[in-house]
Amino acid sequence: MISTWRKRRASRTSNTKKQIEEKSMELLMIPSHFKCPISLDLMKDPVTLSTGITYDRVSIETWIESGNQTCPITKKVLKTLEPVPNHAVRKMIQEWCVENKDHGIERIPTPRIPVTSSEVTEILRKVESCCKSQQGLESGRELVMKMRKMIKESMRNKRCFVTNGAGKILSSTLLVFSEKLSVGDSETMEEILSTLTILLPLDGESKSILGSKSSLNCMIWFLKCGSLSSRRNSVFLLKEVMRMEEIWRVEELLKIDGALESLVKLVKEPICPTTTKASLLTIYHMVNSSQLSNEKARSKFVDLGLVELLIETLVDSEKRICEKALGILSGLCNSEKGRKRANSYALTIPVLIKKLLRVSDMATEFSVSILWKLIGKNEKKDNVVLINEALQVGAFQKLLLLIQVGCSENTKEKASELLKLLNLHRDKVECIDSLDLKNLKRPF
Repeated sequence: MISTWRKRRASRTSNTKKQIEEKSMELLMIPSHFKCPISLDLMKDPVTLSTGITYDRVSIETWIESGNQTCPITKKVLKTLEPVPNHAVRKMIQEWCVENKDHGIERIPTPRIPVTSSEVTEILRKVESCCKSQQGLESGRELVMKMRKMIKESMRNKRCFVTNGAGKILSSTLLVFSEKLSVGDSETMEEILSTLTILLPLDGESKSILGSKSSLNCMIWFLKCGSLSSRRNSVFLLKEVMRMEEIWRVEELLKIDGALESLVKLVKEPICPTTTKASLLTIYHMVNSSQLSNEKARSKFVDLGLVELLIETLVDSEKRICEKALGILSGLCNSEKGRKRANSYALTIPVLIKKLLRVSDMATEFSVSILWKLIGKNEKKDNVVLINEALQVGAFQKLLLLIQVGCSENTKEKASELLKLLNLHRDKVECIDSLDLKNLKRPF
């Protein structure tokens, strides 16, 4: 009796498998006029060209953006590069999907009609007019909100806005509002900052406008007094501006009250990893140069306790944050004040040794560079103390391994110099296991 039941169950199972296979075969039988001639997949957003041939929007836009101005099927030159939505075919495809839902086919959603260049131009024209007339703040804010919503709908919409100069117009609008910096305009400026963030990366002209004195003041004001989202957007845009590495921008930031403190605060009290990285990258561009303004920036950052903060951040941070933190620390150690603060902090040498050959090649190079600045360039009495400390946490073994594994010539030279210094004191110090910093708690 049991064997008979098992046979029946096996028979039912095999029949079910056959049905699934038959349905799977049926899934492949998509009507040919529902397939895109380019991708040969079911069209989700069918559009028709001036030649009368229908394609899936994504496929034909990719074709046109690659520089082609002809129809892929007919090879005729297109009269217009703007495809027209084919609602009839789209409805037929949706009906077919509904009829075959038992076969696992989901109904394609009705796509949003993408924005056109003429619509974008008209919106940007209205934003400019609101800005010039200094009236209709409410309508101006609504226009920017509408822009942001359209840009977030699709990458195509974003490209359309970027191509039509949205970044430049919004940056100019922010500049106008920044020059008076009224609390009543703060909501509009917040919307502009948020929309500019979505348009990243910006073109050079937009970044130049954002790098003006008034715009920088505006972003720092939001960085100090704004909401979490405003602070986040401001530091993203600051990062873009500082990438241009123009010295006068560093000088302008140094003149703005609370600018450096706000950047350090984002590292000390992080909003999210992306914001922390943006803040670190902004600081990196400010401290890594031989210019006088950058020397002033290093001095101020050291006074704000950035050296100790970075070392504590290095204890348990992810790869990208570690690399940026080590890059900044290397820049700060170019100054006498920075090296002095690093030398006096107990965790400096153990953490740097710990990061050797454990994070990335870039992090290793920065770590060797910092060690060389702290130990190799230090001719004072406390140099012996640093060497002994480095030997105790396994610096000699790690540097020797680094040279054997391979590294850049510059790093190899510094590692060799450090090994020579360490070798002189190697017999006097007993090496202990590298410190376990995993469970070390930060003081903030």
